[in-house]
Amino acid sequence: MKSLRTVIFAKALQPGHVKTRLIPALGVEGATALARRLLEHAIVQVLRAQIGTVELCATPADAQAWREIDIPAGVERTDQGPGDLGARLARASKRVIDDGSAVLLVGTDCPALDAAYLRRLAEALLEVDVVMAPAADGGYAALGLNRYDPHLFSDIPWSTGAVARETLRRIEQMQWSVRELPVLHDIDEPADLQWLPADWPEAPSQGSDRGSSLDRSSVDLPALRSIP
Repeated sequence: MKSLRTVIFAKALQPGHVKTRLIPALGVEGATALARRLLEHAIVQVLRAQIGTVELCATPADAQAWREIDIPAGVERTDQGPGDLGARLARASKRVIDDGSAVLLVGTDCPALDAAYLRRLAEALLEVDVVMAPAADGGYAALGLNRYDPHLFSDIPWSTGAVARETLRRIEQMQWSVRELPVLHDIDEPADLQWLPADWPEAPSQGSDRGSSLDRSSVDLPALRSIP
């Protein structure tokens, strides 16, 4: 059975450069704090899933912000490298697949991408060439591959509602087998805050206007070292 490597794509937690579309709702510090919580959540869930090796693929990899993140032992750190998102995803996918493993590409925007869902993705990847966790905004929260072709990532209209649709169209053209799992919600815009877990400080309180401005300048976040 082919081994699986999960590659978490993440941006350095630089204030004003992460979750910028949430700054009007959360402020710069609040948006940065939420980005940190989402990153920590993603790492925790991938480790809890226990589906193979884990890699944190960062950009920029040498940013000072990474020195403030307590990355658990066993999580390899790599550099996303230059180019657009497609070029960086393609580079990581090719490297892992050329090394003989299947690859599961995951982002850090989706709190619903938990350990149980990740295990479902890994199980599906035992039976098909590609497995996708589609996002409600038209992108995808995770993409698993047993095969590599650069066409899967080149000239994709990133950050639009056509990403998943165009990716699936190309998979069909290549006659690869694919399975889609249930749609998940990314947290990118103020209106998306309604999809945060209720116990997260940034989540709108019951009865509040969804997507309205929130003052979340100070958020208490758990340390990664507390992962069970």
